[in-house]
Amino acid sequence: MLEQYKRDQLTIKKYTTRQEMGAAAAADAEKVIAEIIAEKGYINMIFAAAPSQNEMLQSLLNSDRIDWSKVNAMHMDEYVGLPEGSAQSFGTYLNDHIFSHKNFKSVHYIHGAAEDAQAECARYSEILQKYPVDVVCLGIGENGHIAFNDPWVAEFEDKKAVKVVQLDEMCRNQQVNDGCFQTIDDVPTHAITLTIPSLLAAKYLFCVVPAATKAEAVKNTVYGPISENCPASIMRTHSAAILYCDADSGKYLTEE
Repeated sequence: MLEQYKRDQLTIKKYTTRQEMGAAAAADAEKVIAEIIAEKGYINMIFAAAPSQNEMLQSLLNSDRIDWSKVNAMHMDEYVGLPEGSAQSFGTYLNDHIFSHKNFKSVHYIHGAAEDAQAECARYSEILQKYPVDVVCLGIGENGHIAFNDPWVAEFEDKKAVKVVQLDEMCRNQQVNDGCFQTIDDVPTHAITLTIPSLLAAKYLFCVVPAATKAEAVKNTVYGPISENCPASIMRTHSAAILYCDADSGKYLTEE
């Protein structure tokens, strides 16, 4: 590890490579997951779906401390209108990278292809009530979003648990930059997302953010005002949130 320090309540851990970063995040998460399962017999978790999560998820899969049959799994956002099973679907990503590899207690997908997106939001809100979240594994978007709470739709005091949002151009371009779509015209314009209060309700947040394309967002998250203009900045108010960076994403960070 290169550096570790705090900004408000947020712990920041910076590593040389994204492999080290992902392995470290998984090790920290593994310890908490095992402790919560030992304490109450199960755990409720929310997973992000993005290439930024690859190394952490692979390291979690390699864990011999996690009893996955005690894990209720959810995911945090999904495009509206993509056919079920589409390669670009976040549900497909999570199925391919983690859900299909272990015997989970339960897995709850957001159905972006549902005919009534608002009804799907209501259905998933009930799931969140049934499974109060213990741990969220998340990332940060190039525009500072968490889940699909882009700056212009993010609400720190959102009354909704799940909602439909329109995606801004920077957010949609990120999906092209990540190699998920060929052109921005291929990227859906709307998504279903868990809101910021739904994410912050978790006892623990493990936020994994590699790559130089995220450096500006990481800088704004850590040093900028706590503002909906950079939704990820709200993590600085959470009592058990950790931000993991590699040398590229954390290039603007210096210990104070």
